[in-house]
Amino acid sequence: MTQDPAGSLLTLPPPRLSAQALSALTETHWGLTGTFHPLTSERDQNHRLDTTTGQFTLKLANPAEPAALTDFQTDALLHSARAAPDLPTPRVIPARNGRSIIATPDGALRLLSWLPGTPLAHLPRTPALAASIGTALGRLDAALASFHHPASDHHLLWDIQNAADLAPLTPALPEDLKPRIASFLTRFTTHTAPALANLPRQVIHGDFNPHNLLTDPGQPGTLTGILDFGDMVLSHRICDLAVAASYLIEPADPASLLIPLTRAYHRANPLTEEELRLLPDLIIARLVTTLTISAWRAARYPENAPYILRNAPTSRAGLDALTDPAALTDTLLPILESQPT
Repeated sequence: MTQDPAGSLLTLPPPRLSAQALSALTETHWGLTGTFHPLTSERDQNHRLDTTTGQFTLKLANPAEPAALTDFQTDALLHSARAAPDLPTPRVIPARNGRSIIATPDGALRLLSWLPGTPLAHLPRTPALAASIGTALGRLDAALASFHHPASDHHLLWDIQNAADLAPLTPALPEDLKPRIASFLTRFTTHTAPALANLPRQVIHGDFNPHNLLTDPGQPGTLTGILDFGDMVLSHRICDLAVAASYLIEPADPASLLIPLTRAYHRANPLTEEELRLLPDLIIARLVTTLTISAWRAARYPENAPYILRNAPTSRAGLDALTDPAALTDTLLPILESQPT
């Protein structure tokens, strides 16, 4: 049997347990009953659970997800809550038996606190919002720097350091993108990856995109939720900033939001010059990753294509705008002169 180039987690569809079955599990293990509202997800089956005592998020992991990986993500949430309790990360709700994870034949089941707010993807992108994202991510990465877990060093195709592994998926790309992305992947292998190997490594969030960040529209400078720790991995710290930056590129002025984002991150979690010099190439790597994996998965799962491709237009516009990474580097380097807090 030929191994799938994207790996089983990106290949198998999410579980599809009925609301009745989920209700029985939730009542048995948490003593809660209520109404389930489906939530979109790439790999898992998620629901908002409304009860008389409050709202929760019920997460049923993809059966292909190893138990150690679910444990890694759960422990990271517990660690973040201890290390940075004022960050709006989901809180793990233990079951009646005290366990954070309930094993089922259909996947690992967890209950998390529900975080209110509007996804940043639905709000105008502003310098103040970019700065809020940078501060939150810098503080989260600073908290995760002291977190260690035996399952953290796993291979994840979404992880920027693995961009060279995208090559088998590129046939799914639009024809006009194939030569450009092939050229970039060659450069990544020969130039970016060797430089990246020398930069700081730690556990990172891995998916700080506007759909995973919540705010109060009345106070858009304050984040009310940091969601989806499913792409957490041991990688390079600067890759986390590159992911966030890839969603904040204004085509007419690519640096306009990247400057406040990066400055705020640096003040919360000081960057090195080597990290900052490599940031533009890593932003492009994330854009390439998003476009390639999304195209491949959309072709395989057309019924879920709208969700899978939700970030593709923004990524394509960002890729078209970043034609001069060296100039962007020169624009960002003065940020190192700002004083961290």
